[in-house]
Amino acid sequence: CKLQCFLSNMDQLLITAASGMKARMDSLDMLANNMANSGTAGFKTDREFYNLYEQSLPVVERQYTDYSQGQLLPTGNPLNVALNGKGFFALNAPAGVVYSRAGNFNISAANQLETAEGYTVRNVLDNGKPITVDPKQAIDISKDGTVRQAGQDLGQMEIAQPASASDTLKKLGSTYFALIDKNGAAPAAAANPQDTEVLQGQIEQSNVPVGDSAVKLVSIMRQFEMMQKAINLGTEMNKQAITDVAKPS
Repeated sequence: CKLQCFLSNMDQLLITAASGMKARMDSLDMLANNMANSGTAGFKTDREFYNLYEQSLPVVERQYTDYSQGQLLPTGNPLNVALNGKGFFALNAPAGVVYSRAGNFNISAANQLETAEGYTVRNVLDNGKPITVDPKQAIDISKDGTVRQAGQDLGQMEIAQPASASDTLKKLGSTYFALIDKNGAAPAAAANPQDTEVLQGQIEQSNVPVGDSAVKLVSIMRQFEMMQKAINLGTEMNKQAITDVAKPS
């Protein structure tokens, strides 16, 4: 009975330590991805929400995305556009509408404003169709997202945000998001928030706190090593207990 109780307690210790190691591995992956994208325009850092399982099992983390605005960096490039305020650039992608805070646009071979991946900027005044420009003329983009050339309005960039508190954004790669509701469907977004400014010649940088992330990375690695040592110690104690019982009296 003493051996069974001892092994039962040790097994619980090993389960707890192993669960903690799994949680730490997830944290390391998240932090590594954040730091790898610290220089990616419009990237939104992932963070952790801490919670507890019942019956004293270890702390686990649920990740969430921090949508706070990154620093706006002047570039002087007329095709670089930043958002000062809430919302996202609405873009036409092959799978449907996607959203991004990265406004480093190009002019496509079809003379349309697009991202490096070929997603075209939606024109809110023309049912989301792409905005076509003349690559030989200067482009002026006003604070409400209106695109002009030679004094003529060519369209208005669609800036959107979730229309309902129940709608959420799902990450697609480093800088794109899909809008989904609680049932997994793609709802309509609220277009052009009134308090958001579109700033030409600027780019929004990543909001990853590099210094804090580096400190946390070291801390998590140390926690992982401690749990690994606890598992090794528990395994050795189990072996020793079984060996001692098996010895002839």
